Amino acid sequence: MRALDLEAVQAFVLVADLRSFTRAADILDTTQSAISLKLKRLEERLGHKLIERTPRMVRLSAKGDAFLPSARSLLAAQESAITSLERERTLLKVGISHHIVGSELPLLLKHMHNADPALIVEMRVSTSREVEAEFDQGALDAAIVLRHDDNRRDGDVLLNETFGWMAAPHWKHRAGEPLRLATQAYPCRVRAMAVAALEEARMPWTEVFVGGGVATIGAAVQAGLAVAAMPQRVAPPGTIDVGARFGLPPLPSRDVVLYSSTTDRHVRSALRTLSHAFKSTPG
Repeated sequence: MRALDLEAVQAFVLVADLRSFTRAADILDTTQSAISLKLKRLEERLGHKLIERTPRMVRLSAKGDAFLPSARSLLAAQESAITSLERERTLLKVGISHHIVGSELPLLLKHMHNADPALIVEMRVSTSREVEAEFDQGALDAAIVLRHDDNRRDGDVLLNETFGWMAAPHWKHRAGEPLRLATQAYPCRVRAMAVAALEEARMPWTEVFVGGGVATIGAAVQAGLAVAAMPQRVAPPGTIDVGARFGLPPLPSRDVVLYSSTTDRHVRSALRTLSHAFKSTPG
């Protein structure tokens, strides 16, 4: 029977999920060279090449793809054995702006669960303003929001989010007519950003749909009712950025920021995993 180094298996799973030796090393609080050494020894133990690494990308070999489900099961069994005796389940209350979380949410949740199956995640998705307010009131352990101004400079920047004028491919806008917009209700700061850009460009506009969240705005865009200022990250499938086609003014980018107040090491580890998973998802 060939015993496996579970730390090496964990490193393999993280590299497989994040497609990055650097991010896997950050999560495990070690070095990239240490991760490489662990994986080399794991491959020697198994007798197969698991990871194919080039200067531009990291990907699994055919054997790596085959080994990954078993590797996940092995780590889950280990965590279950440990937590059944040693740990009480920990609750993490995290809020995320609905402008920055979309179809990749299942992947983010999977990363957090794999990192700590004993963690209970209570997730709230709302506007950046509401999430920030709940965090400041102590109702949340962590918040991931868009930074719209310089009023607060704390927090960790996860990435810079770019916005586009998203519409259905068949959507049309006639020159001289007001631009038909789908927005959130005032005082949404993304709405304010879009309106400010249009007014600075002296481009007439009119709201034809006011949504109660990005999902409803996305539905209006997919239906061809209007155009909406949205991040590529949460734009509905099949929609495109029509800004250049119709001469719409460029939209500014916004930093995605993580605020956290927790001191629990298990929760902080899960948040570190979530942060790196956010950085790894395509925008």
